[in-house]
Amino acid sequence: MIRYSLKCADGHAFEAWFRSSTAYEEQREAGRVACVVCGSAEIEKAPMAPSVWGGREAAPTLSGPASPAEAALKALRRHIEQSSDYVGTDFAAEARRIHAGEAEERSIWGEATRDDAHALKDEGVPVAPIPWMRRSDG
Repeated sequence: MIRYSLKCADGHAFEAWFRSSTAYEEQREAGRVACVVCGSAEIEKAPMAPSVWGGREAAPTLSGPASPAEAALKALRRHIEQSSDYVGTDFAAEARRIHAGEAEERSIWGEATRDDAHALKDEGVPVAPIPWMRRSDG
């Protein structure tokens, strides 16, 4: 695993873990690396100092939140999952139906392509990207 300090075109800084440097490049080029603050996929590596474990203290653990921001993102995910309906890849269609009054008004979440998300915003449908993290707690 490799950890990169990243920043988006708007200057938001964040960190992310990748299986390898090649995996990072492939995911970035595919638009699968996005800013945790604004959702922008215009990402680049930020300068960072190496993190070296000296062996005198316990090695860092990856089982718990690495930062208060990570803990907040996990709490946000739990809240969204508990208080809204998952609609999967039907997100754009269901959001349009709700906006048009053709479906029950409720909070939903799911997957949408970048083009679908932009189209929804252009149509006046209130949507927002979720700064999702890979589930590590089962």
